[in-house]
Amino acid sequence: MKLNTYDFGSELKELGYDFYSGVPCSFLNSLINYAINECDYVMSSNEGDAVATCAGATLAGKKSVVMMQNSGLTNATSPLTSLNYSFKLPVLGFVSLRGEPGLNDEPQHELMGTITEKFLDLMQVEWEYLSADLTIAKKQLIRANDCFENNKPFFFVVKKGTFDTVSLNNQPDKVVINKELQTKTRAEQLPRRLDVLERLSKIQDDKLVLLATTGKTGRELYEVEDRVNNFYMVGSMGSISAIGLGLAKNQPNKNVIAIDGDGALLMRMGNLATNASYATSNFMHLLIDNHMHDSTGGQATVSKSIDFVQVAANVGFQRSIFVHSLDELEQEIANWKTNPTPTFVCINASPGTKENLGRPKVKPFEVKERLINFLRDE
Repeated sequence: MKLNTYDFGSELKELGYDFYSGVPCSFLNSLINYAINECDYVMSSNEGDAVATCAGATLAGKKSVVMMQNSGLTNATSPLTSLNYSFKLPVLGFVSLRGEPGLNDEPQHELMGTITEKFLDLMQVEWEYLSADLTIAKKQLIRANDCFENNKPFFFVVKKGTFDTVSLNNQPDKVVINKELQTKTRAEQLPRRLDVLERLSKIQDDKLVLLATTGKTGRELYEVEDRVNNFYMVGSMGSISAIGLGLAKNQPNKNVIAIDGDGALLMRMGNLATNASYATSNFMHLLIDNHMHDSTGGQATVSKSIDFVQVAANVGFQRSIFVHSLDELEQEIANWKTNPTPTFVCINASPGTKENLGRPKVKPFEVKERLINFLRDE
Protein backbone atom coordinates (compact mmCIF):
# COMPACT_ATOMS: atom_id res chain seq x y z
CA MET A 1 0.00 0.00 0.00
CA LYS A 2 1.18 3.51 -0.84
CA LEU A 3 -0.22 6.82 0.30
CA ASN A 4 -1.93 8.81 -2.47
CA THR A 5 0.22 11.91 -2.40
CA TYR A 6 -2.35 14.25 -3.95
CA ASP A 7 -5.07 13.11 -1.57
CA PHE A 8 -2.70 13.57 1.36
CA GLY A 9 -1.63 16.97 0.08
CA SER A 10 -5.27 18.00 -0.22
CA GLU A 11 -5.77 17.06 3.42
CA LEU A 12 -2.82 19.27 4.33
CA LYS A 13 -4.36 22.11 2.34
CA GLU A 14 -7.69 21.64 4.10
CA LEU A 15 -5.86 22.19 7.37
CA GLY A 16 -4.22 25.33 5.99
CA TYR A 17 -0.73 24.06 5.14
CA ASP A 18 0.24 25.56 1.80
CA PHE A 19 3.75 26.97 2.36
CA TYR A 20 6.66 24.54 2.06
CA SER A 21 10.42 24.69 2.24
CA GLY A 22 13.00 21.95 2.25
CA VAL A 23 15.91 20.06 0.79
CA PRO A 24 15.30 17.07 -1.51
CA CYS A 25 15.32 13.42 -0.47
CA SER A 26 14.37 10.46 -2.67
CA PHE A 27 11.99 9.12 0.01
CA LEU A 28 10.11 12.45 -0.04
CA ASN A 29 10.35 13.32 -3.73
CA SER A 30 6.65 12.78 -4.42
CA LEU A 31 5.55 15.10 -1.61
CA ILE A 32 8.14 17.64 -2.71
CA ASN A 33 6.92 17.42 -6.30
CA TYR A 34 3.34 17.88 -5.11
CA ALA A 35 4.34 20.96 -3.09
CA ILE A 36 6.18 22.48 -6.06
CA ASN A 37 3.24 21.72 -8.38
CA GLU A 38 0.43 22.88 -6.11
CA CYS A 39 1.74 25.15 -3.33
CA ASP A 40 4.27 27.84 -2.51
CA TYR A 41 7.65 26.10 -2.21
CA VAL A 42 11.12 27.45 -1.39
CA MET A 43 14.01 25.15 -2.28
CA SER A 44 16.47 25.93 0.50
CA SER A 45 20.23 25.48 0.31
CA ASN A 46 20.23 23.58 3.61
CA GLU A 47 17.80 22.15 6.12
CA GLY A 48 18.40 24.74 8.84
CA ASP A 49 17.55 27.54 6.43
CA ALA A 50 14.39 25.66 5.44
CA VAL A 51 13.28 25.50 9.08
CA ALA A 52 14.00 29.21 9.53
CA THR A 53 12.18 30.15 6.31
CA CYS A 54 9.14 28.23 7.58
CA ALA A 55 9.47 30.03 10.92
CA GLY A 56 9.28 33.35 9.08
CA ALA A 57 6.20 32.17 7.22
CA THR A 58 4.63 31.16 10.55
CA LEU A 59 5.30 34.66 11.90
CA ALA A 60 3.44 35.95 8.84
CA GLY A 61 0.40 33.82 9.71
CA LYS A 62 1.03 30.84 7.44
CA LYS A 63 0.99 27.18 8.38
CA SER A 64 4.30 25.91 7.09
CA VAL A 65 5.78 22.54 6.20
CA VAL A 66 9.49 21.64 6.17
CA MET A 67 10.90 18.56 4.44
CA MET A 68 14.34 16.98 4.73
CA GLN A 69 16.41 13.81 4.76
CA ASN A 70 17.27 12.54 8.23
CA SER A 71 20.94 13.37 7.68
CA GLY A 72 19.81 16.98 7.31
CA LEU A 73 18.07 16.85 10.66
CA THR A 74 21.50 17.49 12.17
CA ASN A 75 21.76 20.72 10.15
CA ALA A 76 18.33 21.77 11.40
CA THR A 77 19.22 21.24 15.06
CA SER A 78 20.20 24.84 15.73
CA PRO A 79 16.93 26.48 14.59
CA LEU A 80 14.77 23.69 15.99
CA THR A 81 16.33 23.99 19.45
CA SER A 82 17.02 27.73 19.71
CA LEU A 83 14.50 29.33 17.31
CA ASN A 84 11.39 27.15 17.23
CA TYR A 85 11.79 26.06 20.85
CA SER A 86 12.70 29.47 22.32
CA PHE A 87 10.10 31.46 20.40
CA LYS A 88 7.45 28.72 20.53
CA LEU A 89 7.25 28.78 16.75
CA PRO A 90 5.61 25.64 15.35
CA VAL A 91 6.42 23.86 12.11
CA LEU A 92 5.11 20.67 10.55
CA GLY A 93 7.99 18.50 9.44
CA PHE A 94 8.56 15.46 7.25
CA VAL A 95 11.89 13.67 7.69
CA SER A 96 12.89 10.54 5.79
CA LEU A 97 14.17 7.44 7.55
CA ARG A 98 17.24 6.72 5.44
CA GLY A 99 19.38 3.96 6.89
CA GLU A 100 16.51 2.20 8.65
CA PRO A 101 17.81 -1.01 10.24
CA GLY A 102 17.28 -3.89 7.81
CA LEU A 103 17.03 -1.56 4.80
CA ASN A 104 19.78 -1.92 2.20
CA ASP A 105 20.84 1.72 2.07
CA GLU A 106 23.96 3.80 1.51
CA PRO A 107 26.63 3.57 4.24
CA GLN A 108 26.46 7.25 5.15
CA HIS A 109 22.91 6.74 6.42
CA GLU A 110 23.72 3.85 8.76
CA LEU A 111 24.12 5.86 11.98
CA MET A 112 21.28 8.33 11.40
CA GLY A 113 19.00 5.44 10.56
CA THR A 114 19.39 4.20 14.13
CA ILE A 115 19.13 7.54 15.96
CA THR A 116 16.59 9.64 14.01
CA GLU A 117 13.73 9.02 16.44
CA LYS A 118 16.02 9.52 19.46
CA PHE A 119 17.22 12.77 17.90
CA LEU A 120 13.66 14.08 17.72
CA ASP A 121 12.98 12.95 21.28
CA LEU A 122 16.07 14.76 22.56
CA MET A 123 14.92 17.97 20.87
CA GLN A 124 11.47 17.52 22.46
CA VAL A 125 9.86 17.34 19.02
CA GLU A 126 6.73 15.20 18.93
CA TRP A 127 6.68 12.70 16.05
CA GLU A 128 5.01 9.67 14.51
CA TYR A 129 5.78 7.28 11.67
CA LEU A 130 3.60 8.40 8.76
CA SER A 131 1.11 5.71 7.78
CA ALA A 132 0.65 4.70 4.14
CA ASP A 133 -3.07 4.23 4.86
CA LEU A 134 -4.86 7.52 4.08
CA THR A 135 -7.59 6.91 6.67
CA ILE A 136 -4.96 6.55 9.39
CA ALA A 137 -2.82 9.37 7.99
CA LYS A 138 -5.79 11.76 8.20
CA LYS A 139 -6.09 11.04 11.91
CA GLN A 140 -2.37 11.56 12.29
CA LEU A 141 -2.66 14.94 10.61
CA ILE A 142 -5.31 15.98 13.13
CA ARG A 143 -2.93 15.13 15.99
CA ALA A 144 -0.08 16.93 14.24
CA ASN A 145 -2.23 19.99 13.64
CA ASP A 146 -3.28 20.08 17.30
CA CYS A 147 0.40 20.12 18.20
CA PHE A 148 1.08 22.92 15.69
CA GLU A 149 -1.78 25.02 17.03
CA ASN A 150 -0.31 24.64 20.50
CA ASN A 151 2.89 26.25 19.20
CA LYS A 152 4.93 23.06 19.09
CA PRO A 153 6.72 21.47 16.12
CA PHE A 154 5.59 18.05 14.94
CA PHE A 155 7.51 15.72 12.61
CA PHE A 156 6.42 12.76 10.57
CA VAL A 157 9.13 10.14 10.09
CA VAL A 158 8.69 8.77 6.56
CA LYS A 159 9.85 5.30 5.58
CA LYS A 160 10.84 4.24 2.07
CA GLY A 161 7.92 3.71 -0.31
CA THR A 162 5.31 5.54 1.78
CA PHE A 163 4.14 7.88 -1.02
CA ASP A 164 2.94 6.98 -4.50
CA THR A 165 4.58 8.64 -7.48
CA VAL A 166 3.99 12.27 -8.37
CA SER A 167 5.64 13.65 -11.48
CA LEU A 168 7.04 17.14 -11.43
CA ASN A 169 5.29 19.60 -13.71
CA ASN A 170 7.38 21.49 -16.22
CA GLN A 171 9.19 24.20 -14.32
CA PRO A 172 10.06 27.47 -16.01
CA ASP A 173 13.72 28.34 -15.76
CA LYS A 174 14.21 30.48 -12.66
CA VAL A 175 17.04 32.80 -13.58
CA VAL A 176 17.67 35.88 -11.48
CA ILE A 177 20.21 38.51 -12.44
CA ASN A 178 21.67 41.56 -10.81
CA LYS A 179 20.37 44.80 -12.29
CA GLU A 180 22.18 47.32 -10.10
CA LEU A 181 25.55 47.00 -8.42
CA GLN A 182 27.15 49.76 -6.35
CA THR A 183 30.52 48.94 -4.81
CA LYS A 184 32.77 50.90 -2.48
CA THR A 185 34.12 53.97 -4.25
CA ARG A 186 35.56 56.17 -1.50
CA ALA A 187 36.43 56.40 2.18
CA GLU A 188 33.63 55.27 4.44
CA GLN A 189 32.18 56.65 7.66
CA LEU A 190 32.53 53.42 9.72
CA PRO A 191 29.79 54.10 12.25
CA ARG A 192 29.30 51.79 15.21
CA ARG A 193 26.68 49.07 14.78
CA LEU A 194 24.73 50.85 17.50
CA ASP A 195 24.70 54.03 15.38
CA VAL A 196 23.35 52.06 12.41
CA LEU A 197 20.57 50.61 14.54
CA GLU A 198 19.72 54.03 15.97
CA ARG A 199 19.31 55.38 12.44
CA LEU A 200 17.14 52.42 11.43
CA SER A 201 14.94 52.90 14.48
CA LYS A 202 14.63 56.60 13.73
CA ILE A 203 13.19 55.92 10.26
CA GLN A 204 11.09 52.90 11.23
CA ASP A 205 7.38 53.17 10.58
CA ASP A 206 4.32 50.93 10.88
CA LYS A 207 5.07 49.33 7.51
CA LEU A 208 8.63 48.35 8.38
CA VAL A 209 9.63 45.22 10.31
CA LEU A 210 13.20 44.99 11.64
CA LEU A 211 14.63 41.51 12.28
CA ALA A 212 17.92 41.56 14.20
CA THR A 213 20.42 38.72 14.17
CA THR A 214 21.53 37.02 17.36
CA GLY A 215 23.99 38.48 19.86
CA LYS A 216 24.65 42.16 20.37
CA THR A 217 22.72 43.22 17.28
CA GLY A 218 19.39 42.22 18.80
CA ARG A 219 20.40 43.49 22.23
CA GLU A 220 21.39 46.88 20.82
CA LEU A 221 18.22 47.23 18.76
CA TYR A 222 16.18 46.52 21.89
CA GLU A 223 18.18 49.10 23.84
CA VAL A 224 17.77 51.74 21.13
CA GLU A 225 13.99 51.35 21.07
CA ASP A 226 11.78 48.39 21.83
CA ARG A 227 8.98 48.17 19.29
CA VAL A 228 6.35 45.56 18.56
CA ASN A 229 7.54 45.41 14.94
CA ASN A 230 11.06 44.39 16.03
CA PHE A 231 12.27 40.79 16.23
CA TYR A 232 15.29 40.03 18.40
CA MET A 233 16.89 36.73 17.38
CA VAL A 234 18.37 34.52 20.08
CA GLY A 235 20.50 31.58 19.02
CA SER A 236 20.07 30.03 15.57
CA MET A 237 23.06 31.99 14.29
CA GLY A 238 22.95 32.70 10.57
CA SER A 239 19.21 32.20 10.17
CA ILE A 240 17.89 35.77 10.26
CA SER A 241 17.77 36.26 6.48
CA ALA A 242 15.87 32.98 6.03
CA ILE A 243 13.32 34.16 8.58
CA GLY A 244 13.09 37.44 6.72
CA LEU A 245 12.52 35.64 3.43
CA GLY A 246 9.63 33.58 4.83
CA LEU A 247 8.09 36.63 6.46
CA ALA A 248 8.40 38.96 3.47
CA LYS A 249 6.98 36.42 1.01
CA ASN A 250 3.86 36.05 3.13
CA GLN A 251 3.39 39.67 4.25
CA PRO A 252 3.47 41.64 0.98
CA ASN A 253 2.09 44.78 2.61
CA LYS A 254 5.03 45.10 4.98
CA ASN A 255 8.64 46.05 4.32
CA VAL A 256 11.06 43.59 5.92
CA ILE A 257 14.71 44.26 6.72
CA ALA A 258 16.78 41.32 7.97
CA ILE A 259 19.76 42.82 9.83
CA ASP A 260 22.74 40.47 9.67
CA GLY A 261 26.31 40.35 10.92
CA ASP A 262 29.35 39.14 9.03
CA GLY A 263 29.95 36.12 11.26
CA ALA A 264 26.32 35.07 11.05
CA LEU A 265 26.12 35.56 7.28
CA LEU A 266 29.28 33.53 6.75
CA MET A 267 27.79 30.67 8.76
CA ARG A 268 24.86 30.21 6.34
CA MET A 269 26.13 32.00 3.26
CA GLY A 270 24.23 29.71 0.90
CA ASN A 271 21.01 31.45 1.88
CA LEU A 272 22.17 34.50 -0.10
CA ALA A 273 21.45 32.54 -3.26
CA THR A 274 18.07 31.36 -1.95
CA ASN A 275 17.14 34.93 -1.04
CA ALA A 276 18.16 36.18 -4.47
CA SER A 277 15.99 33.56 -6.18
CA TYR A 278 12.87 33.72 -4.01
CA ALA A 279 12.81 37.14 -2.34
CA THR A 280 9.89 39.44 -2.99
CA SER A 281 10.31 43.16 -3.63
CA ASN A 282 9.56 44.06 0.02
CA PHE A 283 12.68 42.26 1.29
CA MET A 284 16.03 43.82 2.18
CA HIS A 285 19.02 41.91 3.54
CA LEU A 286 21.20 44.40 5.43
CA LEU A 287 24.70 43.38 6.47
CA ILE A 288 26.51 45.32 9.19
CA ASP A 289 30.11 44.14 8.78
CA ASN A 290 32.57 44.90 11.58
CA HIS A 291 34.89 42.00 10.64
CA MET A 292 34.54 40.25 13.98
CA HIS A 293 32.47 38.10 16.32
CA ASP A 294 31.76 41.07 18.55
CA SER A 295 29.33 39.26 20.85
CA THR A 296 31.91 36.66 21.92
CA GLY A 297 34.97 38.82 22.53
CA GLY A 298 35.99 40.33 19.21
CA GLN A 299 37.50 37.33 17.44
CA ALA A 300 38.14 38.14 13.77
CA THR A 301 35.99 36.72 10.99
CA VAL A 302 37.31 36.26 7.45
CA SER A 303 35.03 38.99 6.10
CA LYS A 304 37.88 41.36 5.22
CA SER A 305 38.69 38.97 2.37
CA ILE A 306 35.14 38.98 1.00
CA ASP A 307 33.30 41.47 -1.16
CA PHE A 308 29.79 40.63 0.04
CA VAL A 309 28.18 43.14 -2.31
CA GLN A 310 29.81 41.46 -5.30
CA VAL A 311 28.85 38.00 -4.01
CA ALA A 312 25.22 39.06 -3.61
CA ALA A 313 25.23 40.45 -7.14
CA ASN A 314 26.79 37.26 -8.49
CA VAL A 315 24.05 35.06 -7.01
CA GLY A 316 21.38 37.28 -8.55
CA PHE A 317 20.20 39.88 -6.05
CA GLN A 318 18.51 42.45 -8.26
CA ARG A 319 20.12 45.30 -6.34
CA SER A 320 23.37 44.95 -4.39
CA ILE A 321 24.55 48.14 -2.77
CA PHE A 322 27.50 49.26 -0.64
CA VAL A 323 26.76 52.33 1.45
CA HIS A 324 29.51 54.53 2.84
CA SER A 325 27.60 56.37 5.56
CA LEU A 326 24.46 56.50 7.65
CA ASP A 327 22.99 59.15 5.38
CA GLU A 328 23.54 56.93 2.36
CA LEU A 329 21.90 54.05 4.20
CA GLU A 330 18.85 56.15 5.03
CA GLN A 331 18.60 57.32 1.43
CA GLU A 332 18.93 53.76 0.13
CA ILE A 333 16.10 52.56 2.36
CA ALA A 334 13.95 55.47 1.18
CA ASN A 335 14.68 54.51 -2.43
CA TRP A 336 13.81 50.87 -1.72
CA LYS A 337 10.49 51.83 -0.14
CA THR A 338 9.63 54.00 -3.15
CA ASN A 339 10.78 51.46 -5.74
CA PRO A 340 10.59 48.05 -4.02
CA THR A 341 13.12 45.53 -5.30
CA PRO A 342 14.86 42.59 -3.60
CA THR A 343 17.92 44.35 -2.23
CA PHE A 344 21.17 43.49 -0.47
CA VAL A 345 22.94 46.31 1.36
CA CYS A 346 26.28 46.28 3.14
CA ILE A 347 27.66 48.88 5.52
CA ASN A 348 31.00 48.46 7.25
CA ALA A 349 31.09 49.31 10.93
CA SER A 350 33.66 49.97 13.61
CA PRO A 351 33.91 47.47 16.45
CA GLY A 352 32.54 47.86 19.95
CA THR A 353 29.35 48.74 21.75
CA LYS A 354 28.19 50.72 24.77
CA GLU A 355 29.22 49.67 28.25
CA ASN A 356 26.82 47.60 30.31
CA LEU A 357 24.73 46.64 27.29
CA GLY A 358 21.53 45.10 28.56
CA ARG A 359 19.43 42.22 27.31
CA PRO A 360 15.80 42.28 26.20
CA LYS A 361 13.44 42.04 29.16
CA VAL A 362 10.72 40.68 26.91
CA LYS A 363 10.85 36.90 26.46
CA PRO A 364 11.37 35.41 22.98
CA PHE A 365 7.86 33.95 22.74
CA GLU A 366 6.43 37.33 23.79
CA VAL A 367 8.43 39.00 21.01
CA LYS A 368 6.90 36.48 18.61
CA GLU A 369 3.35 36.94 19.87
CA ARG A 370 3.34 40.70 19.73
CA LEU A 371 4.89 40.71 16.24
CA ILE A 372 2.22 38.27 15.04
CA ASN A 373 -0.47 40.51 16.54
CA PHE A 374 1.09 43.55 14.87
CA LEU A 375 1.09 41.80 11.49
CA ARG A 376 -2.45 40.48 12.00
CA ASP A 377 -3.78 43.96 12.73
CA GLU A 378 -2.83 45.16 9.22
